[in-house]
Amino acid sequence: MTNMEEVLQQINGLVWGAPLLIALVGTGIYLSIRLNLLQVFKLPLALKYLFTKNDDGDDCEGDVSSFGALCTALASTIGTGNIVGVATAIKTGGPGALFWMWLAGFFGMATKYSECLLAVKYRVVDDNGQMSGGPMYYIERGMGNKWLAKLFAFFGICVAFFGIGTFPQVNAIATSVQTTFNVPVTITAMIITILVALVTIKGIKSVSKIAEILVPFMVILYVLGSLIIIGLNINLLPDVFKLVIKSAFTPTAASGGFLGASVMFAIRNGVARGVFSNESGLGSAPIATAAAKTNSCVEQGLISMTGTFIDTVIVCTMTGLILILSGQWNGNLEGADMTNAAFGQGLPVGGTWIVTIGLILFAFTTILGWNYYGERCTEYLFGVKAIKVYRIIFIALVGMSPLLKLNTIWILADIVNGLMAIPNLIALIALRGVVLSETKYYFAELSMKTSLSTSKLLVK
Repeated sequence: MTNMEEVLQQINGLVWGAPLLIALVGTGIYLSIRLNLLQVFKLPLALKYLFTKNDDGDDCEGDVSSFGALCTALASTIGTGNIVGVATAIKTGGPGALFWMWLAGFFGMATKYSECLLAVKYRVVDDNGQMSGGPMYYIERGMGNKWLAKLFAFFGICVAFFGIGTFPQVNAIATSVQTTFNVPVTITAMIITILVALVTIKGIKSVSKIAEILVPFMVILYVLGSLIIIGLNINLLPDVFKLVIKSAFTPTAASGGFLGASVMFAIRNGVARGVFSNESGLGSAPIATAAAKTNSCVEQGLISMTGTFIDTVIVCTMTGLILILSGQWNGNLEGADMTNAAFGQGLPVGGTWIVTIGLILFAFTTILGWNYYGERCTEYLFGVKAIKVYRIIFIALVGMSPLLKLNTIWILADIVNGLMAIPNLIALIALRGVVLSETKYYFAELSMKTSLSTSKLLVK
């Protein structure tokens, strides 16, 4: 390990220590309890809203459809975390890390609901006539704390530049394309940079349109491929689940290329990679959610909550199960190569192609989504005129991404992710009363409307 990696590892240890892990999961647990396990009992309603056209139509404020806003948010969340991140978590934390990813995702659904509700409630119209929102706005307008809002926006730009937005995504695409198609890393990076420049210059509507097409396609392709492999090995599935549960609460012994892991290491890796993947509590999804055409912050919160369900409970689970089924988790490979090998072993014809195509689409849409997040944070701090400068820097960093080592990239990404979560978690706790009152009022009204509709039917 180089001196730079050692320093970053020490900083990462401080940022992602017990206090932040407790704050992330604890906030999710607290909100889950106060919202009466909304992520369980209101999930069917949330899925119904996801596939229902908004009756208010053009009367709604916003720039893109609710589905488009969710796809934009999913574009940034379903990325390398679902392929490379899960592999990294299980490689270093053992199979038990998958359990802690599930737990982080489950409680993260309540967190995602709350932060996206607040994003719609406190959003504003910017100087370009576009909707702007997210933690920086609900921190300033809801809490009345400008310096904390500015701190979040600063960390948001750092994540876009040095975390989820650039380095891990481009590096994962370039490595996977080189492995599968033998295309040089520099060529891949150049093509990605040009494509990102062409799409992002047109703003949120362009990003949303691309996301609405690519996100459903890539999720369906990846999940179908995964289900085929799981179906072919269905007899091994009970043992895999037993291993995941056992490893979550007892240390995993070293075997093959796996060095062994303590329970705390499994928890830390599972939660950290889970948050990296679904971004619940990070405060990123609310930035895209604020652009949704909707008149109800609660309805949009419910729709946004399904993003965490899709990302962690569905997509991450697919990757994790296949890594364990194949036995590649205790081999000598790591990252995208490890997932590639697992899919190739499970489905010799087309398995590696599913991972490579999935990784390209997942990572590319994540870059687009995070470019938008960084733009909104830049606008908040420096005004709309600074967006052009931001875009130039972002595109340049995309081109430079393959020059860094994988280890350094993930450590750096973890650090800035953790720093971004801190102001947002403070805001969620401070504004919990707003979330609870808006939720209570909405469902009371919904219950009244349902009762009236039932009464009219009985009268008829």
